Amino acid sequence: MPADVFQKISNGYYRLTTAERKVADYVVLHPEECQYMSISELAEACAVAEATVTRFCRRLRFPGYGGFKIALATAAVRAEAPRLTGEVAPEDSIEDMLEKLHTAHADALDRTKRLLEPGSVRAAADLFRRARSVRCMGQGGSMIMASEAAHLFSTVSSKFVSVQDSHRQAIAAALLEPEDVIWFFSYSGSTRDILDLMELARERKCGLVLVTHYPKSPGAALADVVLQCGASEGPLQLGSVPARMSQLFVIDAVFHEYCRRDVAEMERNSELVAKALAEKHI
Repeated sequence: MPADVFQKISNGYYRLTTAERKVADYVVLHPEECQYMSISELAEACAVAEATVTRFCRRLRFPGYGGFKIALATAAVRAEAPRLTGEVAPEDSIEDMLEKLHTAHADALDRTKRLLEPGSVRAAADLFRRARSVRCMGQGGSMIMASEAAHLFSTVSSKFVSVQDSHRQAIAAALLEPEDVIWFFSYSGSTRDILDLMELARERKCGLVLVTHYPKSPGAALADVVLQCGASEGPLQLGSVPARMSQLFVIDAVFHEYCRRDVAEMERNSELVAKALAEKHI
C-alpha cells in the first residue's frame, strides 16, 4: 500500500526547510481542520507564505495543494470506521440517517447566517441594481449554483443571465463594460478558471461579486464583494448538499434585498412572469 500523507511527512521531515517544518507540524497537530482550509488559511495559520505551503506539498510529491488535501482526507477516512458523506455510517438506520442529514443541513444554514455579512449583502444588491447586466458564472458544481441564481433573479429582472461554458465565459468577460457585473460562484475561490476570468474582468473594470467559503482566497482578493457561505466541505465531499444549501441561502438573501429596493417594480415583473408561465399549464 502506498505511504499515506503522515508517513510521508515523517519520512521526509528532516529534509524540510524551517518554514516547511512549520507547515508539517501544524498539519500533524490539526489534521481534521486542515482538510477544510484553503491554502491561504493554512499559510496564515502557520505564519508562512503560500509559496511555502506549495513547496511543502511538492516536497511530499503531491502535484499541488489540492492533491495534498485529498491525501489528508483519505488518511483520515482510513483511520476511522468506514463513513459516508455527512457522517452517515453504513450501519445507521434510515431514521438515524435522516436525523444526521437534517443536523448537517441545519448546521450549514446556521453557520452561513453567522458568517454572511449584512454589509456584503447590501453591497451586492447595490451593484446588481446599478448594473446593465449580471452574468452568473461558475465551474463544475458551482455552475449549478450560478444557474440557480440566474433563474431566481430572472423572475423579476431580465438582466441576469447564466453563462455555462468556460469558453463562453471568457468571451463574455472580454466584452464586458464597467456597467456590467459578474456574479461568480466558487466554493474554494482558488481555481485557475476563476482567477483567469476575474483578472480579465478586472481589466474590463466591471463589477465582481463572489460567493465562496474562503474570504481570504485569491479569488476573494479580486472581488468587489465577497459573500461567504458557511458549510465546511472536505476534499472527498465535492458538491455536498449542505454546501449547496448554504449557497442557496446566500442567493435567497441577496434576492430579497434586491427586491426590497423597488417592491412595486418587482411585484409588477413577477405578475408579468406568472401570467406568461400560466399559459404553459393545461
